[in-house]
Amino acid sequence: MGRDTELAAGVPEGYPRGAERDVRIGNGEVVHIRPIRADDAAMLMAFHATLSPESVYFRFFNFHAELTAHEVQHFTEVDYKDRLALVVLVGSRMVAVGRYDRLGGTDEAEVAFLVHDDYQDLGIGTLLADELARAARTHGIRVFQAETLSHNAAMLEMFRRIGFPVETHYEDGVVAVRFSIDPVPAYREALARRESARLAGIGEESKGSC
Repeated sequence: MGRDTELAAGVPEGYPRGAERDVRIGNGEVVHIRPIRADDAAMLMAFHATLSPESVYFRFFNFHAELTAHEVQHFTEVDYKDRLALVVLVGSRMVAVGRYDRLGGTDEAEVAFLVHDDYQDLGIGTLLADELARAARTHGIRVFQAETLSHNAAMLEMFRRIGFPVETHYEDGVVAVRFSIDPVPAYREALARRESARLAGIGEESKGSC
């Protein structure tokens, strides 16, 4: 079944089909990135259930073993403008999710990322950040902010290397991160390098293979 057929049964209102694409990640696999949908609820719960306690702790700042029904609904039902979540799929398996939520009445949004332990350190977090920033700019969002634990070295390194000018503030073991997502030259150069690797060898034969 192709992706167009998969979505034909009921694409959510405002669903941005243009945000779907295949990319190559650091281990050579081709993965599919797309906006989340309400019918991803079961897949999101399965994804969360197989995360390590450390990955869950880094995302939620506590040992949140199971998502509540309210959380699943909140995470999967978005308006694709002020609230957007993107998922990364390997076949029918969700391996990562990233999201932004606009801070009411502002041009700033909070971002969060969660990558499965099996797929960390392969560039997926940066991929999600790039795609979220691209989408956010089209809806008038100009600044991202996030909070991460001070010992979450991988996340802090991702923010440092993405190419945006990042401001950080440390308090009580938590690092607050804030950065403009306007594509400054350093970001454009870093993005071009990343995109070259992501698109390497991606041809028509790979479409729909994930």
